[in-house]
Amino acid sequence: MKNVPRLYIPDPLSEGVSVALPEGQAHYLARVMRLGGGDVARVFNGVDGEWQGELALDGRKVEARMTALLRAQPENAVTAPKLLFAPLKKTRTDFAVEKATELGVSSILPVATERTQTRRVKTDRLQALAIEAAEQTERMDVPAIEPMQSLEQALSDWPATAPLVFCDEAGDEAGAIWGGQSGRARMMADALQGVEPAGGGILIGPEGGFSSTERDHLRALPFVVPVTLGPRILRAETAIVTALTIWQVVLGDWQ
Repeated sequence: MKNVPRLYIPDPLSEGVSVALPEGQAHYLARVMRLGGGDVARVFNGVDGEWQGELALDGRKVEARMTALLRAQPENAVTAPKLLFAPLKKTRTDFAVEKATELGVSSILPVATERTQTRRVKTDRLQALAIEAAEQTERMDVPAIEPMQSLEQALSDWPATAPLVFCDEAGDEAGAIWGGQSGRARMMADALQGVEPAGGGILIGPEGGFSSTERDHLRALPFVVPVTLGPRILRAETAIVTALTIWQVVLGDWQ
């Protein structure tokens, strides 16, 4: 089944059910892939498993009839983290969403911090990017892209029993570049030892980092786990990939 197209469709899936494909997917299968009636695609919806769908074409309309269950839907992974990040410029935000999906996040929440440069995000477009990444990487679900919130609201809504890993590259030395070396957080791989991952998440700040007020507030919250990603200051999108990789190695599905 390696070269069979794989599509995310939100409709309920079960044996014998026929689903009309959206215009974009229909065009892709019929005009780009040159598939015809009787050919098959792999179809998933994040709930009912992955199905073999037999195609039927009627002009520009394409339907897929579910003929066989290929993979059962796995149980929800309690170790999958939620990603909270300050949106970047368009191409870098796109990269962050794509790679976060590939690395297995449960959902993605853009947050507005004091130094966030981009205050508006197109949730629908980012959701489409996440769907495409899930289709290509054999994910059996798609992370939801949530509407942008202020950092204050996101922290207020965060469950008190779930860990929130705060990527904090600053120190406590007033006037020193990035706060000097005093008061630095522990390395992330060490800080995660013994942490219960259920419902947890990772928070990545904007270019220039969090303000001192935001940092103080975060460090005062009992569910926040301050960490550092190493001796170098990483770009935000690099920090996202790095932090998610460490999480998956220590707590997630790379063990």
